[in-house]
This record gives sequence, C-alpha cells and structure tokens, in this order.
Amino acid sequence: MSSPVVVSINDISQENLVDAFGENSLGILVVKDLPQEYQKLRKTVLTQASYLANLEEKYLKELECPDGFYLTGWSLGKETLANGVLDKLKGSFYINCSFFKDPTLEGPPVEDCKGYENYKAYTTWNKWPKEDQENLKNFQNNCKALITLMIEVSLKICAKIDLYCEKHLKNYESGYLESVIKESTTSKARLLHYLPSSAPSNSDWCGLHCDHSCITALTSALFFDGDKELSSSPDPNAGLYIQDRQGKVVKVNIPPDCLAFQSGSALEEVSGHQFKAVPHYVQGTQLPGISRNTLAVFLQPSLHAQVNQTETFAEFADRILKENHR
Repeated sequence: MSSPVVVSINDISQENLVDAFGENSLGILVVKDLPQEYQKLRKTVLTQASYLANLEEKYLKELECPDGFYLTGWSLGKETLANGVLDKLKGSFYINCSFFKDPTLEGPPVEDCKGYENYKAYTTWNKWPKEDQENLKNFQNNCKALITLMIEVSLKICAKIDLYCEKHLKNYESGYLESVIKESTTSKARLLHYLPSSAPSNSDWCGLHCDHSCITALTSALFFDGDKELSSSPDPNAGLYIQDRQGKVVKVNIPPDCLAFQSGSALEEVSGHQFKAVPHYVQGTQLPGISRNTLAVFLQPSLHAQVNQTETFAEFADRILKENHR
C-alpha cells in the first residue's frame, strides 16, 4: 500500500484498521471529520510551541528535568543521535498525560511508582512554564485540551483493535487495549519544535525509528519562515516518511484538519503481532530559516500493565531500549 488509509471518525472499523496497520499496510491511519475545536486547538498549541522554544535560556533551564532523563519538560541537545552526535535540530516539551485519567494528576500517583523507582523518565511529574507572557497564556489548558481530544479519538481506534483481537486471538481479554490506554498514567505527549537552520541541509530532523507506544497520535505540522506562519511546507521533500512492509519509503502528508495514527512496537505485542509497528523518520528542509512544529501523543500502557504473556510495559520498554542501544 503506497498511501495512508483515510477514514471519517464516524467510520473507523476493524477492516480499515487491518488496512492501516496490518501485515501489508503502510502502518498509518489518517482520521478526518474531527470535532470542530480541533483545528483551532492545533493552530494555537503549535504556534505557542515556537514562543516556548524562544524563551530565554534561563527560563528554559527551569523547565528541564535531568532526574527524568530530560523526558519531562523541556529538552534540547540532550538526546544522542545514531551517529553519536547530540541532537540540536529539535527542541521538545514532554508532557505526561495522567490528567486524562484524573485531572488532579500531572504524573503517575505514588502507588503506580512503587517498584519502579528507576523509571523516572515515565514517573516524573510535569513541569509547566509560567504563563505571565501574553504569547503563553492558557498554554497548559490548551495543551491538555488538544491532548485529551487526541486520546479520545485514539480510544475509538483501540476499541476496534480490541474487537479484531478478540476474534483472532485465543484468550484475548475483552476491551484490553482500550482499557489500558484509558487508565494509563505513563502515556506521554511530545510538543516538537524543529529548529530552523542557517544554511541548506540534507540532515534528517529525526532518524528512522519505530515508536514503542501502542499507538502514536500525530498532528499535521505547522511551518514557519522566521515569525511568519506558512500555509504549507515550503519544501515538498521535507516532512514525514514511512518505510512500508516491503522496505519502500513513502512520504506522508497529513491534512491540517486531520489526525494521523501510527502503529508502535507495543501494539505488536498486545495484538499478538496482528498489527505491525511502522518505521518512520522526518526529513529536514533544504531551505534555511524554516522551522516546523508538531505534537505527538504516545499512547502506551502504565508501567505495570502486561503487553504480552511474559512482560509488563516497563520490562518491554527496557528490552526495546537495550536492543536499540547496543
């Protein structure tokens, strides 16, 4: 399949999920006809991402979380690329999504952290910027509203995956995937600001990888030329690329009024390998001065939840990270 499966939010079915995530799929589903507030929330949050990334360094430093391995709050130049070089091409603002389960939570409750003291990347609570600047007013509420909408759409997909797995797998627990995602205290959102370069570059903004979530919900990107918002990408070759099941690389364009959903490695486990993780990367632009903002929400189980017969999500994540960092 050389193009994404596109479906209305009202028509998500087991059949189009097999087409989107199955053995011969591209590994991505594009959902249209989203709730009316989606487009305004997307534009607001992705615009605020640029203002956040351009705060004075001393304020961004306050938003860093070294104890959480820089996977909570602000992170720039902390992640090592496959070539061993620190990634200074993109800034990230990480948000734990526990508030979806309980609005009083900014991270896993104490009882969810017992026995997982070495998993600070998942258990550290959120850090939010001060909203005393006009451009960052309501930033926290805006992010939470957009993330909540994205999780709610994801749960519709999870419910259909459950129905498929109940039919095709022995001893599959009814409604399991929907339940573990709905109750998760370790799902995480990543608000991304791909920095502009001062000169043309062939570098990838993000190298080839598979997410180890169950499902990743992804907004369409918003591009800027300096401070000017662009209506579309100025470089037709820049953006999201997927490697299909036959190894062919396909560029995927997500319409601004749609959400995309990619299959991750944990979904392979939960679904008994009925659905496959999708390798993907983001290619940079040849044009100097162009930045790119997007939001990804990684829907993954709580650390104690089982993803297969022998591993919890914590054990599975450990194994995947070790395999990826040999």
